[in-house]
Amino acid sequence: MAEKKIESKKPNLKYQHDRDREIVTGKFVNRETPGGEIQFCFRKYREDKVEKYTMQDGKIYKVPRGVALHVANGCWYPVHSFKQDDFGKASQEIGTKTKRFDFIPLDFIIDDEFEINRTNNIVTVRDLNV
Repeated sequence: MAEKKIESKKPNLKYQHDRDREIVTGKFVNRETPGGEIQFCFRKYREDKVEKYTMQDGKIYKVPRGVALHVANGCWYPVHSFKQDDFGKASQEIGTKTKRFDFIPLDFIIDDEFEINRTNNIVTVRDLNV
């Protein structure tokens, strides 16, 4: 009896690369140091060149979609703490995802790729007793 191979659908990297290179317009927001500036280098795909970006808080920029996604979704840090129950035992770990920067779209529609959260913190709770 011959085994059937299950074909997994591979992502269309050419399509994704082209989509990430589309130029979009948006407003940069520095949540960490309002009024501040950031500089960073970015390259997502092997065939792309490393590009340097400088952004100031509150200014409008035209950048590739992949850079906008990186700024909006990839620049955060976790903050963890523990909650004690009535008996003094640590029962939960509470973690917040604090965004450092944001890129608010001005000329394109927000889709599932952007984590738009107008409050600065995202809270996750994990039970330690499981």
